[in-house]
Formats: sequence, structure tokens, C-alpha cells
Amino acid sequence: MKNSKLTSFSLVILQFLFVGIIAFSGPVIPSKLMWALLFWSGIGLGIWAILTMKIGNFNIIPDVKNNGKMVISGPYRHIRHPMYSALLLSTLAEIGNAFSPLRLTMWMLLFIILLFKLHYEERLLFAHFPEYPAYAARTKRLFPFLI
Repeated sequence: MKNSKLTSFSLVILQFLFVGIIAFSGPVIPSKLMWALLFWSGIGLGIWAILTMKIGNFNIIPDVKNNGKMVISGPYRHIRHPMYSALLLSTLAEIGNAFSPLRLTMWMLLFIILLFKLHYEERLLFAHFPEYPAYAARTKRLFPFLI
């Protein structure tokens, strides 16, 4: 259990580190229309996911809450990790708006750490919810029709 918490917190800390570096190394809110649309789409998806998940069920670390409920409505009807998708979309928009090699590197590291985090989280979800395998078989992880 102790190792599980260490893994969970390490993944979250790295996630916030990479997002923070992206945010503090250039403008946060894109000024160019195309990137602003992508940014706000990501923010909207994230808000929709949190509202669908409900605050009491929401958990920033990838551990399953003992009283947690499996959510398969809203954006979760199509993708299993819409909050990760939202984060990737909004940070990609920040980079597209004000590109730098540092920001791109941080985004790629963020993408990698989120892949590790979602694989780790899914192992826990498969073990906790008997209906998760069927749900996983009919949905994509991050983006509908892609991955």
C-alpha cells in the first residue's frame, strides 16, 4: 500500500511539474484564434469531466476511492480519461500559440507521464470494478476513434 501511494503521488507531482513549466515559460491563454479554440475546448472538456465525475468521486491521484463509483456518462461515455485528454489539449494549445523547444519537451514528457499514469490507474480500475473490462473494450483511452 505504501508503494502504491508513493507511485500515485510521484505521477501527480511529475504531471504538475511539467504543466507548471509549460505555464510559466510562456503565455497561458492563447491569443491566436485556432489555439484559443483548442485551449478552451480542452478546458471545457475538463470541466465537463469533473462535473460528470462529481466532486466527491473526483480524485487527483490515480488511486480508486473505497467508496468510488464508476462513471460512464458524459465524456466518459466515449473516452476513459477525459481529464487527461483535456490537459493534453489545453497545454498543446499553449505550445502552439507560443512555441519553444522547452515547452514542446515538457509537453512530450507530460504525455509520457500521463500514459504511465493512465496505465497504472487502469490496473487499479480493472481490479476494483468488475464491469471495467467491458467498459474499456467499448471506449478509447484519450481521444475518440484514435487512442
